[in-house]
Amino acid sequence: MENKRLIYAVDDEQSIREVYSYALKNAGFEIECFQNGEEFLSALSARKCDIAILDIMLDGLDGYEILKAMKSNSQTNDIPVIMVSAKSTEIDKVRGLDLGADDYLAKPFGVLELVARINAKLRKSQKSAIAYKDVRIDDSTHCVIISGEEKKLTLKQYELLKLLVKNSQNVLSRNTLLDSVWGDNYGETRTLDIHIADLRKLLAESTAQIETVRGVGYVLK
Repeated sequence: MENKRLIYAVDDEQSIREVYSYALKNAGFEIECFQNGEEFLSALSARKCDIAILDIMLDGLDGYEILKAMKSNSQTNDIPVIMVSAKSTEIDKVRGLDLGADDYLAKPFGVLELVARINAKLRKSQKSAIAYKDVRIDDSTHCVIISGEEKKLTLKQYELLKLLVKNSQNVLSRNTLLDSVWGDNYGETRTLDIHIADLRKLLAESTAQIETVRGVGYVLK
């Protein structure tokens, strides 16, 4: 069975929610709609979506406040967000983009344009993010999420983990790892062992683990 991409949409107008539901289901997405920010954030804490569509003018939490909450949470700050509003002034667009929104649509908008923008954001997200089990790396922001928590890595730790995630379940030789991450400037080969030990500590609670293949190198399983 095909795994459909999940979209959450927040709008206090029932007619708009119905448009979202009908159009996006027909476009092949799984869609859940909410009439306020509180319902949306509650659902988001239980199940993460692939993209969020936020109306700006809402009762209670407005779209900007919802966006701030998402971007301040390490478990949701990588979700692409499209802001939607009848307010179409430049300052409204700039405010949303400055807060971390990925796109802005002014009402009224066409369904085909909405679907096209969603697909574009999802393609961009797929290109910049790589994941294996509960390890997610966003290469555009250098954000690393492990078991739902954002982790701080040094540059070499980041590059090494990214290489292991990209080649998960494949054994990488010590020479491959050293050449790819350090080039000719790795000094002692023990440098790799130290960084692997550091990554193992970071992955201690993760379902992904680095295993040693004796006489060869390492593999992320």
